[in-house]
Amino acid sequence: MAKKKKENYGNESITMLKGADKVRKRPAVIFGSDGLDGCAHSVFEIISNSIDEARSGYGNKIIITRWNDGTIEVEDFGRGCPVDFNKAENRYNWELVYCELYAGGKFSDDEYDFSLGLNGLGLCATQFASEFMDVVVHRDGTEYTLHFEKGENIGGLQQSPYKKKQTGTKTKWKPDIDVFTEIHVPDEFFHETLRRQAVVNPNLLFVYRSEQQDGSFLETEYIYENGISDYVQEIADEKAMTPVQFWTAERVGRDREDKPDYRVKLSVALTFSNQLNLLEYYHNSSFLEHGGSPDRAVRSAFLSQINAFLKSSNKLQKNESLPIFDDIKDCLILVSSSFSTQTSYENQTKKAINNKFVQETMTEFLKHQLEIWFIEKPDEANKIVEQILINKRSRENAEKTRLNIKKKLAGNIDLANMVEKFVDCRTKDVGRREVYIVEGDSALGAVKLARDAEFQAVIPVRGKILNCLKADYPRIFKSDIITDLLKVLGCGVEVNLKNTRNIPQFSLDNLRWNKIIICTDADVDGFQIRTLILTMLYRLTPSLIEKGYVYIAESPLYEITTKAKTYFAYTEKERLDILKKIGNSKFTVQRSKGLGENEPEMMSLTTMNPDTRRLIKVMPDDAIAMENMFNLLLGDDLQGRKDYVALHGADYIDLIDVS
Repeated sequence: MAKKKKENYGNESITMLKGADKVRKRPAVIFGSDGLDGCAHSVFEIISNSIDEARSGYGNKIIITRWNDGTIEVEDFGRGCPVDFNKAENRYNWELVYCELYAGGKFSDDEYDFSLGLNGLGLCATQFASEFMDVVVHRDGTEYTLHFEKGENIGGLQQSPYKKKQTGTKTKWKPDIDVFTEIHVPDEFFHETLRRQAVVNPNLLFVYRSEQQDGSFLETEYIYENGISDYVQEIADEKAMTPVQFWTAERVGRDREDKPDYRVKLSVALTFSNQLNLLEYYHNSSFLEHGGSPDRAVRSAFLSQINAFLKSSNKLQKNESLPIFDDIKDCLILVSSSFSTQTSYENQTKKAINNKFVQETMTEFLKHQLEIWFIEKPDEANKIVEQILINKRSRENAEKTRLNIKKKLAGNIDLANMVEKFVDCRTKDVGRREVYIVEGDSALGAVKLARDAEFQAVIPVRGKILNCLKADYPRIFKSDIITDLLKVLGCGVEVNLKNTRNIPQFSLDNLRWNKIIICTDADVDGFQIRTLILTMLYRLTPSLIEKGYVYIAESPLYEITTKAKTYFAYTEKERLDILKKIGNSKFTVQRSKGLGENEPEMMSLTTMNPDTRRLIKVMPDDAIAMENMFNLLLGDDLQGRKDYVALHGADYIDLIDVS
């Protein structure tokens, strides 16, 4: 039970946040987070005000500047924010706009038809959350300036004559580290955000200036003359199967009978491709990361019309199932930009909308446009549905493969379900358990006799396993050798297929071993088998390598015997050092035999005993270099492999076994 705190919980215990503290102490309520995401969202709140001005026909350029200390400036060339005295409210507008939550000019349709801002929160909340904010407004022949520090105005409203015709608003501020845990919004956010806004605001120029280390500014411009149509064409490029379609419409409706009507403007650009796919939704210029109503409309309309076309064209085989939306999505490039005079966002971060009428009217609009397109362009329609059927059948085949994998790997290793020739150890303590993967049945016998049965298990590899970098998944999982090894490991596989929910998920918690030790002969065949086992682990369970569970047992190359002692040399250098140490004493040198020919005592001493064996821990010191080397030496790049051997072959000439 929780420890009691003070007992004087009375009427005076209830308090209310006032002024800037409403945001400074609870920024996540407005911005969705008190971290970098929330700080970035506060930046977008200022940019969105300038976008609303431009979309209403005032200004065609917005300049955004970012300094290395986290300071940001947004300058637009709109009408200029009204900051002078407001007779209706009997207060100055700057007090309302910058110091009062839920105050602004977007609560009616009089000033802005379609706006990003709705609630009168963003500008004031960003001011409250800033270390400082400086505002310069040009309008009505006057230059107005304001200065704020930590949510409080300093010096009131300053005015001076302004003779230029250019109007607009310039806002410079620094997010406060006392409010956000991180304030240095990265360049990537600005590039992505401004590119997206240029896409859905045709002919609006965004200029981004980023301060460099030497104090200069790198300038980048974003503009799309035809908006989402140009954007889809840019993405698809030469990989489109069909010409880019651009559809637009306006509708009036309501979300419920007792609610007022509102206007909706719909724009959709799309094409199909067998190499690319993309779905992006925007509403009132805000990128809908989680979609909402437009996403549900696209799914419903495309699935309905494409399945109707398939049924009418008799393209499905007998008893074949209809496609699901994922089959369509795999080849669809679609960008939607919608606007409405009333918008129901999920929250202030505006990542999804829930307007019922937007969903309904967009569904009907898309159904109608698709029907017309398929009737007028039957060749394009046939090309589209053929690709969708390819996607569907590929998905279904992959599903069958996954189920087979699950069936093969689901069995537990026990006496009733034993992997052939696997010899388990006694302990159940995973922290002690070791499994030796050995080369063939002959090595199994020697290792089995030499091991400590308390914590060391053995499984033989029968012959050379598949090269898992060249074989596809169905072929890999038909291999009994590979599936037996995976069953013994117990951790599942990291298979990168679609909809992997039916495949046993990889989990280190299910790994049955503390060490996985590859033990092969010290000859060319042994090295190749070792490499193929490592390749299998690299492709199917790479985390075992990354986390340091995989080891290689070193086998001695030479056995050097004197009257007094037997030495083992693992390298040519060690052999020479031992011979120098022996001096003039009589000795015999024997090239090490295969593991299956070694005596158990020797195997225990050189390969199995933790106190005397030598293990090489397989670690990817450079993961990218490791991946490139695996793909070069064992993948499909034959010419690259030839070039590598020609360049580096001499480095390994001494290791060639020509005996």
